[in-house]
Amino acid sequence: GLVLGVYTSEKDDGAAQFTSAGDAFDKLVSGKLRALLSLCGPPLKKGKTRVFHGLHQDFPSVVVVGLGKKNAGINEQENWNEGKENIRTAVAVGCRQIQDLEIPCVEVDPCGDAQAAAEGAVLGLHEYNELKQKKKPVVTPQLHGSAESKAWQKGVIYAEGQNLARYLMEAPANYITPIKFAEHIEQKLRSFSNVKVHIRPESWITTQEMGAFLSVAKGSAEPPIFLEIHYLGGTNTDDSPLVFVGKGVTFDSGGISLKPSSGMDAMRADMGGAATVCSAIVTAAALKLPLNIIGLAPLCENMPSGKANKPGDVLRAKNGKTIQVDNTDAEGRLLLADALCYAHNFNARAIVNAATLTGAMDVALGSAATGVFTNSSWLWTHLYEASILTGDRVWRMPLFEHYTKQVTDCPLADVSNIGKYSRAGGACTAAAFLKEFVTASHWAHLDIAGVMSNKDEVPYLRKGMAGRPTRTLVEFAARLSHDSHN
Repeated sequence: GLVLGVYTSEKDDGAAQFTSAGDAFDKLVSGKLRALLSLCGPPLKKGKTRVFHGLHQDFPSVVVVGLGKKNAGINEQENWNEGKENIRTAVAVGCRQIQDLEIPCVEVDPCGDAQAAAEGAVLGLHEYNELKQKKKPVVTPQLHGSAESKAWQKGVIYAEGQNLARYLMEAPANYITPIKFAEHIEQKLRSFSNVKVHIRPESWITTQEMGAFLSVAKGSAEPPIFLEIHYLGGTNTDDSPLVFVGKGVTFDSGGISLKPSSGMDAMRADMGGAATVCSAIVTAAALKLPLNIIGLAPLCENMPSGKANKPGDVLRAKNGKTIQVDNTDAEGRLLLADALCYAHNFNARAIVNAATLTGAMDVALGSAATGVFTNSSWLWTHLYEASILTGDRVWRMPLFEHYTKQVTDCPLADVSNIGKYSRAGGACTAAAFLKEFVTASHWAHLDIAGVMSNKDEVPYLRKGMAGRPTRTLVEFAARLSHDSHN
């Protein structure tokens, strides 16, 4: 199969405006493609397709897909590069059409941006069907022509990174337990000589005095794991690393503050923070990014049992602060509190944590963007600029003292794990809680609860767990490595 892009005509004559690959193919078939397109009715709208059969023996089926306006660039209102997003969407739609025709191989028109085209193809075809007997036919996307093979390959690596996060988030919680998660990441990193993976057991977590993390883990029969990854891609292995921290709750029942049963199955993806940061490091290693990255993922389940945290319990975090657990379903911040304290051991250039932390984040932004709370404008700028390129957007949220007071005004301990006006600004009070465990001057907390899954909002992702914002984290790391080289 072959996927070709066509732009929306700027002129009123409605004549198809092909990409260069489309033009070349049309010449190859003596102008038949253009003729057929004009016979098929009105010009193709963005993301809409037409399928033609029997035009050329090498490509029995050709899908032509609308790319929208030519030269669509950065849209200031939308905070993304519209041209790139259009290509991702168009290519994904075209590749799925080839898959529906049960054609095992597809060549993809680079559409003027081979990286975006590769991302669209690889993200658009991904589906979790490991556990089904009846699977969709596997389609292998390849670049049509050879002009942009380096950019294409980069796009494939970016998309495969996000697909790894999607795989981990989508897999059932009895398949991805804390130890299985850690082993899966270790196996992905095995072939890289400049990566060390430490799978820390419960005994190590205890010696580190991570009382907040252990308090969540003790409610489950699954033992906790602290996953620590060192990627040494920098020219000097002693250079200050970028530290990624990810919340790794492989299943979240809510604990004693039990969640409602409807939709609870989606809480297998409550390790989305760990999945995205670990996948970003796997991607950075594959891209050979020239910087050092450390990944930290506290992994456990949050279950109700006779040993579980009880509302009103007080625990002690790694930095000595006491925490009153007013709601056992605000557990992610307990894991992160200890992991953030530990992250300060590495003289980090920046600490970035990601977590499916609060339902309030989903209420605030929905799935349009990841909420970013940060104490550093430098860090914010880098994340924001990265997200414009990837189309996986971020939006800055407030870290006001106003919210800090709501978690530090606590009857029994130094801090409470929920704000005293429970529902008001829930994502902001959660961020204020985390800030109590951070002394680094460049720290950002990404609340990814709203972008955890996709219904139909991102057209190049199928329904299911989204693996967002893995590509933005990778692009951010790439920009940081570029910075240190200049």
